[in-house]
Amino acid sequence: MSINELKSRVENDQVLVLERIFDAPRDLVFKMFKEPEHLKHWWGPIGWELPVCHIDFRPGGTWHFCMKCMDRNQGEYYGMESWGKVVYKNIIEPEKIIYTDYFSDADGNIDENMPSSEITLEFIDLGGKTKLVNRAEYVSAEALKTVMDMGMLQGITETWNRLEEHLNEVK
Repeated sequence: MSINELKSRVENDQVLVLERIFDAPRDLVFKMFKEPEHLKHWWGPIGWELPVCHIDFRPGGTWHFCMKCMDRNQGEYYGMESWGKVVYKNIIEPEKIIYTDYFSDADGNIDENMPSSEITLEFIDLGGKTKLVNRAEYVSAEALKTVMDMGMLQGITETWNRLEEHLNEVK
C-alpha cells in the first residue's frame, strides 16, 4: 500500500474497512481527530467547511458538527448543510477511538431515518508514519448501501486527502 492510497473493503456485507498510511507520527495524526482547531481544516469533502464543531472528547462525550458546502461549483450542493453527531464510547490515546456516528439536526437530535454506524479508528505506529484503519459497522447491508450510494467513499477519500494536506502544513 503506497502512501496516499485509500484501500477499502467490505466484510460480512455490513462492515466497511478503510485503510491509509499517513506520512506523520501517530501522536500527531491522533490529535487531528481530537481538536476542533485541526478538524476545521480538513473534515469533510473538498469544497465543504466545518462552521460548527463542538467536541467533548471523552468516553460518553459527544462531537456535534455541521459540514457546509461553500463551493459554488458544486451546483445544487452549494449552501447545503449536513449535520452529524458522534457519541464517544472508548478512547485509548493515541491508539484507538471508538464511537457511534449519527446523522443529526442542528440541535443535535439524531435522525432515526438515516443509518448510524459503529466506528473504530485505529492508529498504528509505523515509526514516523501512521496507518489509519477505520472500521464502520452498519446494522445491515442495506444501511451500508445507503451511505455508499450517497457517495461516502469519494467523500472519505477527499476528506483524508485534506487530512494529509493539513498534516503536511503542521508537522
